[in-house]
Amino acid sequence: MSSGLALRADPAPILACTVSRNVHHFDLLIEDMETELGEAWGDLSFAEARSFIDQPEADNLEFLALALTPEDETDIGMLGELIQAAKTRDVRCILVAHELKPASLHELLRLGAEDFVPYPLGEGALHDAIMRLRNDQPAPPAPSIAPSIAEEPAKNTDAPATIAPRLDGKAAVFAVQGLAGGTGASTLAVNLAWELATIDKQKSKPPSVCLIDFDLQASTISAYLDLPRRDMVVELLQDARSMDVDAFKQALLGYEGKLSVFPAPPEVLPLDLIGPEEVEALLNLATQCFDVVIVDMPHTLVMWTETVLNRADVFFTTMELDMRSAQNAMRFLKALRAESLPVEKLNFVLNRAPGLTDLNGKGRVKKLGESLGVKIATLLPDGGKQVMQAGDHGQPLSEVARKNALRKEIAKLADGLHKAMLGDAKAAK
Repeated sequence: MSSGLALRADPAPILACTVSRNVHHFDLLIEDMETELGEAWGDLSFAEARSFIDQPEADNLEFLALALTPEDETDIGMLGELIQAAKTRDVRCILVAHELKPASLHELLRLGAEDFVPYPLGEGALHDAIMRLRNDQPAPPAPSIAPSIAEEPAKNTDAPATIAPRLDGKAAVFAVQGLAGGTGASTLAVNLAWELATIDKQKSKPPSVCLIDFDLQASTISAYLDLPRRDMVVELLQDARSMDVDAFKQALLGYEGKLSVFPAPPEVLPLDLIGPEEVEALLNLATQCFDVVIVDMPHTLVMWTETVLNRADVFFTTMELDMRSAQNAMRFLKALRAESLPVEKLNFVLNRAPGLTDLNGKGRVKKLGESLGVKIATLLPDGGKQVMQAGDHGQPLSEVARKNALRKEIAKLADGLHKAMLGDAKAAK
């Protein structure tokens, strides 16, 4: 390995350089670089690379291998500047990504990096990447969750250009809360939001939709839509009462130019970080800008659950046909009734509901509703492995498995809500 390029008395042409905080953390990369290039390569820090790329000694450079870890994600701007400087010298960039987030990887590819290889390097992975560069072949698609899962090119995360109410009626607020872990609350929230944002394109304009992730500790919305998380969200949540519409819009992320998302913070935070006043302020801003606001709630009852429940037109609670869901539903109802809260807004959603031919299962559903003293209004079938695959790929079900039974039922639910909103809008005229 050629380290300290300027110290070589009679330097051989340098064809490539690794660029990293510490290349010795990438032992396999060192071995593969020596195998591919012998002594015709060097190692540079990020600052050294930015300076070296403008020097005459870089005239023979073919490529830079940027060895990156999660620690480097805070310096995306600096990395982008280095990639752009390399492109002006016709030097290619290969990303050697060790546990890099998909959003960061996509951003660097968008900024001009030509290829990537996941680290630890597979057999022949670096060789193949170098051959692709030399032959001007396209890079493989970037991974979403793991190197073995293919992903689409980087998504545009800008909020939709038009985020203003298009219905004449009052903005609708729908909340989703799971009564137990794994009952599909976030899956319902994401797919319901997407179905509403893309509904009825031919007959009328779809409503403008904002999806708010209020699950500050176990948020999954960003993962399900492959969106980055923003540090600024923490400050915005704490200062929500003084936030204006412009600041609120700046915090939004866009999915495919059709759905706006107010993401959860990147770190796990206490649920009492925000209170009823902050939640009320955020809902006020969201309803000023959008026709539909969908709130993904934490599983836990918090001080501001009452705030969301009072503002919601429908409060969906997801459950399954098991004892834990039944007991949690009973405790949930008891807590709401003790505070004289509007339980009539609750819409009990049974996920993984029995099929039409399962008479025994249908009897259990009826018995569950009677024991709780409520009507289980929405039955969602088991979506199978395609639900997990859609989440892993960062896409709604309709984009991955349009004919999936769960997707069809959520689309029907969205259609019913949309028709109700249109009816309210006509009545308001």
